[in-house]
Amino acid sequence: MSVVFVIALLGLIAAGYYLGQNRALRYRAADGPRLHSLPSYYGFYAALWCALPAAALLLVWMAGEGMLIESLILADIESELTGLSANEVGLVMNDIRNLASGGITSGDPSPLIKAAAQRYANLHHISLMAMFVLSLAIGAGGLLLAYRRVNPTFRARNRVERIIMALLMLSSTIAILVTIGIVLSLLFEALRFFAQVPFTEFIFGLKWSPQIAIREDQVGSSGAFGAVPVFAGTLLISFIAMCVAAPIGLFSAIYMSEYASRRFRSVVKPVLEILAGIPTVVYGFFAALTVAPFLRELGNSLGLDVASESALAAGAVMGIMIIPFVSSLSDDVITAVPNAMREGSYGLGATKSETIRRVVLPAALPGIVGALLLAVSRAIGETMIVVMAAGLSANLTANPFAAVTTVTVQIVTLLTGDQEFDSPKTLAAFALGLVLFVATLGLNIIALRVVRKYREQYD
Repeated sequence: MSVVFVIALLGLIAAGYYLGQNRALRYRAADGPRLHSLPSYYGFYAALWCALPAAALLLVWMAGEGMLIESLILADIESELTGLSANEVGLVMNDIRNLASGGITSGDPSPLIKAAAQRYANLHHISLMAMFVLSLAIGAGGLLLAYRRVNPTFRARNRVERIIMALLMLSSTIAILVTIGIVLSLLFEALRFFAQVPFTEFIFGLKWSPQIAIREDQVGSSGAFGAVPVFAGTLLISFIAMCVAAPIGLFSAIYMSEYASRRFRSVVKPVLEILAGIPTVVYGFFAALTVAPFLRELGNSLGLDVASESALAAGAVMGIMIIPFVSSLSDDVITAVPNAMREGSYGLGATKSETIRRVVLPAALPGIVGALLLAVSRAIGETMIVVMAAGLSANLTANPFAAVTTVTVQIVTLLTGDQEFDSPKTLAAFALGLVLFVATLGLNIIALRVVRKYREQYD
């Protein structure tokens, strides 16, 4: 049904473009007044008036549909919810949704819950049908309105540009608001965590063991929330990854941009960029099944104690994964350096290697710093490779042969499963995310200052 609706709406938008453009062409063929805009702008105007009202209705409908249906269902089963807390009511509603979609419920549902699930499915189906019909009707109405306004004196280009500008401004505003919302959600939840665990204990504590009771009927330890081992593991694995990716990626970029033939570059660069498209779980399997056993056997032959899950294995494979980020971006930046700078260096008697070291690389340094920063961010945010190759042990060590963990892995671990968001164990994930966000922001500020400094020298 959804596919049919999308096809119908796209067909209606295409019909709007065709009708608007065709009417403008008829005016032009009639030797009447000269059209203010190109015929395509009249088509775009009609298509936009068809698409935007329908899209607005879809967004509003989908935003309010769930709450309205749930309120109707909860009113029907009010007797079943007597004495339940808000969290328990949420679990019941989740069972109803799962049962309505054919999913698995938390237990054997009662006849009342089954009836509520059936009504939920019926209401959802009716809502979808009404949403589709109303959206198409509003789209058709917008098309008719725009079609009637098409005439030679109508300023279609101005109207289309205003609509596009408004859409761009709306998109920018949404992006800013989403960013602010993410930061505020991290901040508020982190403040709840720091109200239960001292900030100094979290930042300077040397033991990370957030295994505490998450419900009142469970028994657990008091937990330890010293995040130093977690951040140390993140830095260690990221450092190993950059030790692999930075030199290989940068040297390959220099070779492809300055030494390789055009034919060789056209073949090797796309092949190298394939590494960026491989799923991280594949890298995780490669690290766990191939690299980690190889490093363990190699360490044993050299008399070194290498853990089955080590930071070296995870960092090395992560470095291989982010080589394309450094190589491709650096290659583009180095290639963009003006040839006049190279030719001036050659004219002064410099060799090719001296020109690269003293002219090309300094001029391309802002872009190279950006590429390295992107690679560092990718390494810090990686989860799957660390889970499969480095483990979950929060060990405070600088030994690359030991098992460590990272911030992202701990965030996933803490938020996995049925958790209570009043527990310090769960809220610790938001504190980790906030500190990681601040650290990444500081890294970005430093990189921007470096870029600005060298950009002033080589502009």
